[in-house]
Amino acid sequence: MLAALWNLPNLLTATRIVLIPVFILMVYLPGNWGKILPTLCFGLAALTDWADGYVARKSGQQTPFGRFFDPVADKLLVISALILLVAEQRAHLLPVLLITAREITVMALREYMSGLGSTVGVSRLGKWKTGFQMTAILMLLVQDGLFGLPLTPVGLLCLYVCVVLTWWSGYDYLIRAWPAIRTSILQA
Repeated sequence: MLAALWNLPNLLTATRIVLIPVFILMVYLPGNWGKILPTLCFGLAALTDWADGYVARKSGQQTPFGRFFDPVADKLLVISALILLVAEQRAHLLPVLLITAREITVMALREYMSGLGSTVGVSRLGKWKTGFQMTAILMLLVQDGLFGLPLTPVGLLCLYVCVVLTWWSGYDYLIRAWPAIRTSILQA
């Protein structure tokens, strides 16, 4: 039982959570180290998001715990990074609030759907949202720390594109989940 709970995909997911305080502390390193190292650490954490799903599917190690644990780790990583970026004045508050509100709402919807014994898979739109989100965070973490390249404007653009994709994919998720939600409401 314990071995099934802590299989490789779930350990990768746990690693993502453990890396959160590490990359946050690294932001406070002096000079470019405070830009490059947290960016690399966040990138490694984001890579575990892809790796845990890949390993779980390829090795048949998907578990109910993993299906719950993975999105929680994703949201903790992203929301922690976004709050840090606002605190460090590297990102604007409004897009971060909009992204955070959607992420929490969709996570609650997923939990509700799980209680109904139903799921809604990740859409292509959701994958695009994640891509822009991770790109924005990486660029806003590194800023000009990479060979003096001014990545902040591109990072902010990606963040605003992410807001649009975030809400669009959230709406798409709700539309796809609505039949199951409606049925549960009518049966109550």
